[in-house]
Amino acid sequence: MSKFFITTLFAVCSFGFAQNATLTVTVTGLKNNTGLLTVELYNAKGKFLKMAYKTASSAIKSNTATVTFIKIPKTEYSLMAYHDENDNGKLDKNFIGMPKEAVACSNNAKGFMGPPKYEDAKFTFTADSKISIKMNAAL
Repeated sequence: MSKFFITTLFAVCSFGFAQNATLTVTVTGLKNNTGLLTVELYNAKGKFLKMAYKTASSAIKSNTATVTFIKIPKTEYSLMAYHDENDNGKLDKNFIGMPKEAVACSNNAKGFMGPPKYEDAKFTFTADSKISIKMNAAL
């Protein structure tokens, strides 16, 4: 009886872990190696560019940086990355809310007269994945 219980417990636990995966994001085209690259992961349309589900930062080497999100559920996401050049922990914006630091979104989505649309930046995450995005110049 105890063997059955232990086997069932391991099976249930394994199923729970199988629902999560690792997402590795590489951002290229950074203008220098100063500061940090910060990547924000969004898991809902209504939260896109407002409230990140997860955030990770990395040092920049050779104008490229990589962050990894581990054990995240397999679902739909979008990403926004910014070059925190002055290393103050936030995306600096000008008086009308436009980014003063370089930004990029998943799928290399770009906005017209504003931020990109969620639909242009979203992607489906179903297994361990690697995504590469190119940094846009700051305004």
